[in-house]
Amino acid sequence: MGSVISLEDFETQWLEEIEAGAPSTTRKGHRFAQKILRDWLDLDVDTAEVIYCDGAGDGGIDAAVFIPHEAEDAVGDAWMLIQGKYGSAFQGADTLFVEAQKVFATLEGRRDNLSSLSDGVVKRIRQFLSQAGAKDRLEYVVATNRRLTPVEHDDLEAIRRIGQEKFGATFCVADVSIETIYNKRPGEDVGGGSRLTVPLRTTIASSGDILYVGATKLADMFAFMQAYKKQSGDLDTLYDKNVRKFLGHRRKVNKGIEHTIEHCPERFGLYNNGITIVAEVVEAGVDGEIILSNPYVVNGCQTTRSIHLVLQQKLNSGGKGDASPAHQQWLKRLDDAVVVTKIVVVGDEGEGLLTETTRYTNSQNAVSDKDFISLEANFRSWAPLFNARYGVFLEIQRGAWDARRTWQKQNPLAQPQYEVSAYAFDLLKVYAAGWLAEPGAALGSNSPFAPGGVWFKKISDLPEFGVEALYAAYLLQWLADGYKFGRASEKQSRALTRFMFYMVTVDLLRNFLLMQDMKHGNEEISRAIAELHDAGLLKEIGDLAIALIDDYFREGSEDCLFDEPGFRKTREVRPFLMSEKLGRDEQHSPGLKAQLNYARRDFRRSPVAAQIKAALKD
Repeated sequence: MGSVISLEDFETQWLEEIEAGAPSTTRKGHRFAQKILRDWLDLDVDTAEVIYCDGAGDGGIDAAVFIPHEAEDAVGDAWMLIQGKYGSAFQGADTLFVEAQKVFATLEGRRDNLSSLSDGVVKRIRQFLSQAGAKDRLEYVVATNRRLTPVEHDDLEAIRRIGQEKFGATFCVADVSIETIYNKRPGEDVGGGSRLTVPLRTTIASSGDILYVGATKLADMFAFMQAYKKQSGDLDTLYDKNVRKFLGHRRKVNKGIEHTIEHCPERFGLYNNGITIVAEVVEAGVDGEIILSNPYVVNGCQTTRSIHLVLQQKLNSGGKGDASPAHQQWLKRLDDAVVVTKIVVVGDEGEGLLTETTRYTNSQNAVSDKDFISLEANFRSWAPLFNARYGVFLEIQRGAWDARRTWQKQNPLAQPQYEVSAYAFDLLKVYAAGWLAEPGAALGSNSPFAPGGVWFKKISDLPEFGVEALYAAYLLQWLADGYKFGRASEKQSRALTRFMFYMVTVDLLRNFLLMQDMKHGNEEISRAIAELHDAGLLKEIGDLAIALIDDYFREGSEDCLFDEPGFRKTREVRPFLMSEKLGRDEQHSPGLKAQLNYARRDFRRSPVAAQIKAALKD
């Protein structure tokens, strides 16, 4: 974009959405927590289970997020308790300890006068703690404008130790800030261009001017990661140049790696393929250390995250008594544990060598659900075409749109100046729900839609999926926004049915094309949506679709959701809507199929049918 965007400018732009409309202090805090969660975790705030408790009687919990494990995960369930301190509400160490004590007292049942919302959350968390297993997590997250200082990080670690004394190893901590989001932008260095210099104790030998190969003790790799986090404020950015994104223990862990560290650490170097780190400069330190400037792990995300997870539990869990004989024996075995380490000095080669190293070192590994869309070649080529053709900024990584708007303010005469954006990951889900008639999959987990996921691969492999399809998905998303789905919904029928709306709308359009003897494949659907949008007729189909959904959720009406065999099994809306049988299986949702048949007929007979037919044939 031509110039470096400062953290201050980025923060100003990022906060505009929070400050808009002169909201109350409580409302500001609510917006702050919501946006932090959205940009940090890539949570779909319309569909994820996020409970906002901020206000009187919140018990120190501004928001709670429940993340159930997925079937293939090696981790368990997780609760995240968000303590948002927006602006002057954060006053350093005193704030950290005071707010943490509030949460501890709430979870221990020592605080009265909780709001009904907070009381309900706390009861669920207490139940969770009573039956939590070794892989389950209760994570206390401090969200602030600016990242914590190294001293404040030490204070947060002290809070973690106190929490583990009270609630066991299940309790852990994290911090997130606007600076965290700023540092995650694609193409930017950690700290907005400032250089990190992180020591690593290792045994390596040089192989030319740009390659060092050797072995690093696991404890030294853990110390390196701890030092990196203290300097950067965010361990996630260590993986920003990787094709795989680090999200701590909130996501899937390689179970075999973790098992090796816990049970036979001395064999780790034998069993593991090792890691690759790139750095701008490598310099000699003291006492066997080397100093890495702006290091990134580009291969070995799962390896290093497993090292950090297990050693954090084993070495940083507190306790004032003597270690058990078993733990003392494990510590001796850990001293023999190493990971094969390759360090590449990118130096003047810069981004080109870094990208090549990342690609080739990952070429023999399965791409996981942590990969960045922004590193996918097709999305990187589609984004500028999409932007230029449609005048909409295609965001392929969270934070890029805020950065773009900041740059536009700094360069008001530069062109182009975008007014709206579309998030590529969301458009994948729109396409799956609408074009592929898979609203249940879209409502469910995000990981299948990330690179390496089953739905990402299915969609990316479709020859008809490209810039035009992304734009049509954006138009359908824009249409849905007008009906206020999700948390902004004014009707029960629209709380969880955004993806169902995409399916119904595309179904009505596809059937209309079929009955008019027009081509009705996915490519034709994308083209028809764009043409109807240009003609001002797309909303006519959207109105039919939303009327169907509202009627379907009207208890007591004919062919309603509440009479569906699939719903009666659990009496819960979300699992019913997440089923792959929705709208397909007569044994699951015959009422919806009947409603669709009625709506198709009404569409063909509607007064606007002739206009739509004419618009599509021109």
